[in-house]
Amino acid sequence: MSSLIDRVAACYGMEAKALWSCWRWRGSRPRHESGGVRADGEVVLNAAGREVLARLCGVGQEVLGRALPSWGREGAKFPAGEGGEGGEPLAVWRAGGAVVGPVAFGCRLCAARRTGAAVRVLRYAPRWERVCVRHGRWQLDADADQPHEYLDLRGLPEVAAAQRRWAGVARRAVRAGVGPEEVFALAHAVVARWWEGAYGWEREELWPRRLHQIAGGNAGDDLEWWRIVGRDAVIFPEVVTVADSLLDPVMAQRVWADSGGERPRPLPADGKFCRRLGARVGREWLGPLIAVEGGGPLIAWIGAVVRLRRSPEKQPGPNVRFEENLWWVRQEHQPSTMAVQLRVLSREKKMPGSGTNWRAVVPAEQRFVITNLLGEAEEQLQQLHGAQVGVTAEVARSLLEGLSRGTDLLDQVLLRVMAAAVNAGVGVDEVARWARLSAEEAAEVLRVTVAAEDQ
Repeated sequence: MSSLIDRVAACYGMEAKALWSCWRWRGSRPRHESGGVRADGEVVLNAAGREVLARLCGVGQEVLGRALPSWGREGAKFPAGEGGEGGEPLAVWRAGGAVVGPVAFGCRLCAARRTGAAVRVLRYAPRWERVCVRHGRWQLDADADQPHEYLDLRGLPEVAAAQRRWAGVARRAVRAGVGPEEVFALAHAVVARWWEGAYGWEREELWPRRLHQIAGGNAGDDLEWWRIVGRDAVIFPEVVTVADSLLDPVMAQRVWADSGGERPRPLPADGKFCRRLGARVGREWLGPLIAVEGGGPLIAWIGAVVRLRRSPEKQPGPNVRFEENLWWVRQEHQPSTMAVQLRVLSREKKMPGSGTNWRAVVPAEQRFVITNLLGEAEEQLQQLHGAQVGVTAEVARSLLEGLSRGTDLLDQVLLRVMAAAVNAGVGVDEVARWARLSAEEAAEVLRVTVAAEDQ
């Protein structure tokens, strides 16, 4: 709606800010952490505000309601009594994704062809509608802090073909009584998880080729940045294929057979379902890797298929529990958006370690040792409660020995946490400051710790 206000102002020969005075504004325009204005900023008007805009446009509110997805979506941004008709015209800035749904850049070439003006265009568009087939472009999310509006797909015809195939998959989902958006969300989560683990796929060839193609031929030193920006475009063909596979009753039957049917057994590494799914996405070797994956949205879907087969009375319905919903994607399985990943990458560059997750970068065995040492130290210090009773010498001995032992355990924890932080990419200077040591002392302590572990 903000772009409409700007265009109306231009028609009147006014600056947009001059026209904005027709409304009383709440809040400020959404911005990125870097301070730049977010492209997906959206304006929400109350009833009186919408009436003002309709008069300025000379168009009925019904027409504007059909043309503007955000029309009438007030939410809880206006206090009670200020959202109705006859009140003061109010406007509030919000992020577009929080108003209607994902916001993407539109194709400037298509806009120029239709309007004669090559201006920036924004549109509410789900990820299965991001390809401009005419000009071979993937339109990127508009909420991310990055300079590109699109990715060039002219050398990747399979991406445009996948968008055409999606129409058939969506129809199949509707016939199955499932929302196409639910199927896409699950398939996208599955393939995005594969994408994160693809670094270890020695036989993977398709994704690296596509990624370098959209990066202009070679991602170079910005590989990690391009992996974030290009992910959705690169994996889109596989997402559509996986969505189609998950809707296929034959694939569900393969899951049932692999699970042992009425006689449960662990999912085999050479199971029919995983082998067939790998073949469908053009990777015959992928099946065993899928089968041994711990957790994840695909394993959750497989579990739901098996549970529903064994308990037919729990078939999906309006009151189905989450774990019995084939298409429910748990929060921890939902892939991060491009905007979130770029923010994490930016923080990581400013201060190493600030953008990573401790559990993701510190091995489980190290975390286990740290937890055990902390538990021992806590237990040791708890034994000193009530120790200040008795003969002076005995009390002093008990306290000092207990404190010495507890301090020794805490020192071990300190050293292991310091080493884990540095290995995870946190700067030595930061680690030293947090541990209340000089940089030289911290470096020496870490050197001794590493040498002791190597022996």
